[in-house]
Amino acid sequence: MDFLWFLFALGLLCFALGPFVLRRRRGGIQVVAPGSPDAADPEAYGFLRQEEQDVRLPGPDRDLLDVLDVVQATQDWRAASQLLLGTEKEGEVRWQRVQAFAGAASLELAERPGAGGAWLRSWRAEAPEDAGGAQVYAEFLVQQAWRTSAAGAQDFRIILEEARAACEQAALLAPGDPVPYVSELAVARGLGYSAEEFDRLWAKVIDRAPEHMGAHLAALHYWCEKWHGSREDADRFATSAAARAPRGSLLAALPLFSVFENRPEIVLGVDFYRTAVVTKAVEGAMYAVHSARPDDPMLAHVRHLLVHFLVGADRWAEAMHLLVRVDGYVGALPWTLSEDPAAAYTVVRNLVVAGYEANGGSPATLPR
Repeated sequence: MDFLWFLFALGLLCFALGPFVLRRRRGGIQVVAPGSPDAADPEAYGFLRQEEQDVRLPGPDRDLLDVLDVVQATQDWRAASQLLLGTEKEGEVRWQRVQAFAGAASLELAERPGAGGAWLRSWRAEAPEDAGGAQVYAEFLVQQAWRTSAAGAQDFRIILEEARAACEQAALLAPGDPVPYVSELAVARGLGYSAEEFDRLWAKVIDRAPEHMGAHLAALHYWCEKWHGSREDADRFATSAAARAPRGSLLAALPLFSVFENRPEIVLGVDFYRTAVVTKAVEGAMYAVHSARPDDPMLAHVRHLLVHFLVGADRWAEAMHLLVRVDGYVGALPWTLSEDPAAAYTVVRNLVVAGYEANGGSPATLPR
C-alpha cells in the first residue's frame, strides 16, 4: 500500500508540472514536453483514459454488463434472474456475477439511501424461492457490512449475522451450489468463526468446487495475520493449494495473494519486491497466467496483482505485456483498495509506460 501512496505522490507531481511528462532514465528523471519523440503517451498503446476504466469488473463480461444496464435502467430484476439461471453453478463466472449484482445494488443504495437497489428488494419479495436472488441478497448483505461499518462495531456484527442467515437460506435453495458458502467465508472472517467452524464451512466449499479460485481467495483472508491466523498460516494455506493445483489452474498464483495480504506496513525501495519470497511467488503467478485457459474468468485478477509486483521490481516490459490485456477494467486488487480505483490504476499504468519506453520500448515493439 505504501508503494501505491508513492505512486499517487508521483502522479500529483506530474499534475503540478502542468503540460510536461515525467520520463524515467537510468540517470534519474527527465522532463520532456508532450509531443516530442521522448514523451511517453499511454494512448499510443491503445490504453483508455481514466474516466473510461470500468471499476465494476476485473475483466470483460459483456452479458453481465448488458444485463446490469437493463436492470439499473428499468429497476426490473428479471433479466438478472435469467442470466444467473443460465450460468453454471460450479464455475467462477457465477460467483463473479453474484458479486457484481450485489455490488451494483450496494453502490446504488450508497448513492441514494433508502431508494437505491430497489430492484434487489423487489426480487426477494416477488420471487423468494429464486436461488439467484437469494444468493445476490446474501452477498449484498456481506458487502454492506464491510462497506458501511467498522469491523467489530455492533452494526457490523448485526448485518453479518443477517448475512449468515441469508447465506444459509440461499444454500437451501440451491443444493450443490458453492456460492452461498463462498459468501459465508467473508462472514466467518468478520464474526470470528473458530478454526473448527471455519473448517466445517470450508469443507462444504471444496466438496462442491475444489478448485474455486474465488473461494480460496476468500479463505486466505481468514487465515491472514490481521484476522484469525498468522503469516505462516496464510502462506501454508496458499502454498498447499498451489501444490495441489493441476496444470492450468490459477491456484498456482495463490502464494502471490498471500504475499500481498501479508506485506509489511512499510515497504522501503524495491528490495522487498526482489526478495526470494516475493520473486518465487511472482514466478509462480507468471507460470499460472501462461498455462491458464485464455477464458479463465479469474485470469484478470491475477494479471492485475502481478502488475503491482512487477512494477515494484522495475520489470517494465513484463508489466506492459499484462497491461494491454487488462486495460479498461479495474475492479480488482490492488486498485480496489483505493477510493478511486481508476485513478490508482492509471497512475501506475502511466508510470509503466514511461519505464517501458525509458528502457527502449515503444508501441511498435510491444507484442499483442
